[in-house]
Amino acid sequence: LGWWSDAVSSRGPIDLSRLQVLAFDFAPETAEGAAPVTITTHDQARLLALLLDKLGVERVGAFIGCSYGGMVALAFGELFPRWAEQLVVVSAAHRAHPQATAWRGIQRRILQLAAEAGRPEDGVALARELAMTTYRTSEELGDRFETTAPASVGGAYPVCDYLQARGNAYRTHTTPARWLSLSDSIDRHSITPEAIRTPVTLVGFTSDRLVPIDDMRELAARLPVLWRFVEAPSLYGHDAFLKEDALVGDILRAALKETGR
Repeated sequence: LGWWSDAVSSRGPIDLSRLQVLAFDFAPETAEGAAPVTITTHDQARLLALLLDKLGVERVGAFIGCSYGGMVALAFGELFPRWAEQLVVVSAAHRAHPQATAWRGIQRRILQLAAEAGRPEDGVALARELAMTTYRTSEELGDRFETTAPASVGGAYPVCDYLQARGNAYRTHTTPARWLSLSDSIDRHSITPEAIRTPVTLVGFTSDRLVPIDDMRELAARLPVLWRFVEAPSLYGHDAFLKEDALVGDILRAALKETGR
């Protein structure tokens, strides 16, 4: 299952030999040249409900989501409190933090400027470079990269070489319209924790700058049925949900221990 294959596998934390898993992508799937659309995490939850209806699924053992997927899980729990037996939400809170919105706003302006200049892929690459600096921590970048200066002005520093490589690798993975739509959707995200009656397991990381741990603590305090709140350190910031395999895997195994039995 792509980027989360370590978690979703036979005998893995989400055990495909025991559990039936529905994985889905988020709307919109925009064609080249299409305009961005306004879509909320509640809209995504409603689309998932339509899919579950179509498949004849009356009840799911768990809705597991990380980052934006966790936001959609919270919105799903608010709209459909009886459809999932539990929510497992990693690195996602009840709102978008203003500082994270500021960073994403700059990314959106990069995308719009590049599209207007007829260079959409360059815009995706540059916006991805900026995004990478918000996913990780200053401690990790300080450990990984020297501060060696280039031979002349305009040259790339070691950390810039890394960012440019990550940006170039991503330039054809999405379109500006899709990025704009989903980025804006993150910043529109807002749920009322007290309205979620589904049991919730929460995981937050103290180094996450996109979803600050204080927001996760507030969400945990306001949820009516909080099964577990795990607050953990990590070198990797928001990307901890991708990098801290052992920690996240243990939490998933514990949450799903009785599911499907």
